[in-house]
Amino acid sequence: MPASTPNAETAVQTYFAEVRAVHATGAGVAETSYYPALFGLLGGIGATLKPRVHAVNHLSNLGAGIPDGGFFDAGQLQRGQEQDVLRGQLPSRGALEVKSPAEQVADIATGTQVARYLDLYGLVLVTNLRAFALYTRENGQPKLLEHLELAPNAAAFWTLLRDQGAQAQHAAPLAEFLTRALQTGAPLRTPESVAWFLASYAREAKHRLSHTPLHAIAPLKNALSEALDLKFEDEQGERFFRSTLIQTLWYGLFSAWVLHTAQQPGVPFNWRAAAWELHLPVMQRLFGELASPSAQHSLNLTDLLDRTAATLARVDVDSFTQKFQGDAVQYFYEPFLAAYDPELRKQFGVWYTPTEVVQYMVERVDTALREGLNLPLGLADPSVYVLDPATGTGSYLTATLDRIWRTLRAQPDFDDATLDDLRAAVRERLIGFEIMPAPYVIAHLRLSQQLAQYGVTLRPSDPDHPTRPERAAVYLTNALTNWHTIPEPLSMPELQAEQDAAQHVKKSAPILVILGNPYSAFNGTSQTEEGDLIADYKHGLVTEWGIRKFNLDDLYVRFYRIAERKVAQGGRGIVSFISPSSYLNDPSFVVMRRKLLTEFDHLTFDNLNGDSRETGKRTPDGQPDPSIFSTPSNRAGIRSGTAVSLLVKTGQGGPHRAVPRILGRRQGHPTAASPSGRRPRVPARRAHPHQPPHLPPRNQQRRLPELAESNRTGPRKLSGICRR
Repeated sequence: MPASTPNAETAVQTYFAEVRAVHATGAGVAETSYYPALFGLLGGIGATLKPRVHAVNHLSNLGAGIPDGGFFDAGQLQRGQEQDVLRGQLPSRGALEVKSPAEQVADIATGTQVARYLDLYGLVLVTNLRAFALYTRENGQPKLLEHLELAPNAAAFWTLLRDQGAQAQHAAPLAEFLTRALQTGAPLRTPESVAWFLASYAREAKHRLSHTPLHAIAPLKNALSEALDLKFEDEQGERFFRSTLIQTLWYGLFSAWVLHTAQQPGVPFNWRAAAWELHLPVMQRLFGELASPSAQHSLNLTDLLDRTAATLARVDVDSFTQKFQGDAVQYFYEPFLAAYDPELRKQFGVWYTPTEVVQYMVERVDTALREGLNLPLGLADPSVYVLDPATGTGSYLTATLDRIWRTLRAQPDFDDATLDDLRAAVRERLIGFEIMPAPYVIAHLRLSQQLAQYGVTLRPSDPDHPTRPERAAVYLTNALTNWHTIPEPLSMPELQAEQDAAQHVKKSAPILVILGNPYSAFNGTSQTEEGDLIADYKHGLVTEWGIRKFNLDDLYVRFYRIAERKVAQGGRGIVSFISPSSYLNDPSFVVMRRKLLTEFDHLTFDNLNGDSRETGKRTPDGQPDPSIFSTPSNRAGIRSGTAVSLLVKTGQGGPHRAVPRILGRRQGHPTAASPSGRRPRVPARRAHPHQPPHLPPRNQQRRLPELAESNRTGPRKLSGICRR
């Protein structure tokens, strides 16, 4: 235990003198008049610590009320301009509750106010100026960690302040107590709090790497560039590469810790050996390369990784694990990126996809398989291979797995052997492509956790590859390239294995369903193969339609082209995307619309509106009309209008009778459903931001849940360098 320093004892003596002076005026308020003296004491003690601890008076209300103060370590101080400062972070050393000397500390600590603070902050220093006590929570009750009392009551305290000898006796013990208290880390109980700390250390890593030459890891940079078909050039490309490095380190460390605590509870976690904890070979290699002594010497991130590991050591594993199950895992991407680099998050378009939207789309696809493709088991049919080409954290794949589980459970011959069908679905039929390591890791964690909830585990040995553990069919790859070409061999075997698996899907997998959220806005120069994807959608725009200015560079258009082409090759299938709605009415998309009408037999579009340029984000009666992607922290949501598509190719042949149905309010642009470019008038219908724009037909017997505020994850607006 560190001993008090002369500066710390001086801070205590100054505290005694200032409290005595306020009391001597006879005009002080019992509590708040003494705040300057108290915060001077706490700040003085914090200044002697490494890292320094800052005492901040009156924190903002994060849901538990406004505590009298909080204790932040130096690592939580943000760099950069005012607009870059993180908002809403929790104090790493706990909160402060102050009452008057007339009250008893024990009574204060057992009150409802402190109970709320303990729930949120995990650690609370309680004081009545004459006594100090540090509390945490255990088994739902306040637990006293340590306390120090200077005087038994208020009268004795005022007497002490007039006695220089008594003050001298208390100076060192109080300084030592506060030194210990401010060095006690608050236990972390929620996924949000853990994610924030990871983001805060990653943010510091970003600052360090912004001016650090990366020559030592040039081979890794080249390997990733080749594997993901990306060129990390110019400022944008370099920024993306450095972000990839940081996310790989912090998410690799985090996922290794999750696996370690589950498999070896009570055993201390060592981040330097984290690569061995990871079950994904490609992540083992990437993390191992970045965590190696030579790389760390170059990157100068070792102390930040040490502090991150120390933070994870403070996690209340039982509480965290309980809250981490299911959708809570999504806290480890969108909020991480928002805190780590808000501008990068905006550039990549990482926004929540409402859980209700994901469920709605999955249910619609399941019904279309049953009714349109004559597959009574829908998504649970073993012939149905599903691809999410922009997987993110795996929201659509986990929702699809849940639909399969519910279908199988409802079968009269359900038994334990049927659980093998779930394992097989995750290993083979539920396929995801992701280009960024962080969401790639989270998608794997979510699928494995969801299987565990059903009583199924991925086995330590894959029957097809005995030396490897079983894994989900989510691959680190560029979804927009190498569908019809053979990529060059890669220098890293683990990246090569990942590429080979993704190539097998692109070339040979009998994909029947393609769904997800390829939300995107192009911003940069495309790869040649990606640019060629939309050549068919440009053909005849000038000569046939007289459209000379057009913009088809939104990346979501390329995802549509891949999906449409893949389904056409298979002869039948389903595509369901939520994406920008520009393809529904913008003249630039006239050829794309005609292509979709030609290739698919049944087309339904849920126009969710919300385009700030056309509606001003206002309803017809002038009320605010936030997008479907609005959240409590971002009420307006995204600025672009969005739509959900359901495109069905039955493969039954015969005369083409495709008739599109577009539900929801629309603007007066041509749809190209006819050669004139004019579309039939459809009665306007407002899509309320918290109600479904329409319901499935009655015979589907499923309803889109109300779009309530909830945990959400997923859509990504992708820059030219991100290519997702």
